[in-house]
Amino acid sequence: MRQSGHVSHDFEQTLRSAGLRVTKPRTAVLDAVHAHPHADSASIVESVRAQLPAVSRQAVFDCLNTFADAGVVRRIQPAGSAARYELRVGDNHHHLVCQQCGAIEDVDCAVGDAPCLHASNNHGYTITEAEVIYRGLCPMCAADNAARTDIH
Repeated sequence: MRQSGHVSHDFEQTLRSAGLRVTKPRTAVLDAVHAHPHADSASIVESVRAQLPAVSRQAVFDCLNTFADAGVVRRIQPAGSAARYELRVGDNHHHLVCQQCGAIEDVDCAVGDAPCLHASNNHGYTITEAEVIYRGLCPMCAADNAARTDIH
């Protein structure tokens, strides 16, 4: 699991450290999120069911919600997209989202330490996090668009 730059696949220890019980469905969900960063819940259900065919959709959804609440996974929801999940937590990184195919990539903090950006007016809030989503075309979609333009 990636947390603030460290990689570990000891999901049982991750669950215990978060005060959560270790169960096969929970470790399977973490394994699926690890194998498919930025996957939506439907994709995670499919991946978990490849390991544990009897697990219900609701059980996977419950795991994802519990993990997001406990800070074990990060839930992001780019505009026009289903919620996505990743194991990279605690570093306030940002995301690139392809407007054509929906691919998502991590981008490290824009400047400095968390919250990475400073609001022009904080309205008295103590800001602890900034969420930035850059939108554009991934290299494959940009190349496809350029090729289509060259044909016409």
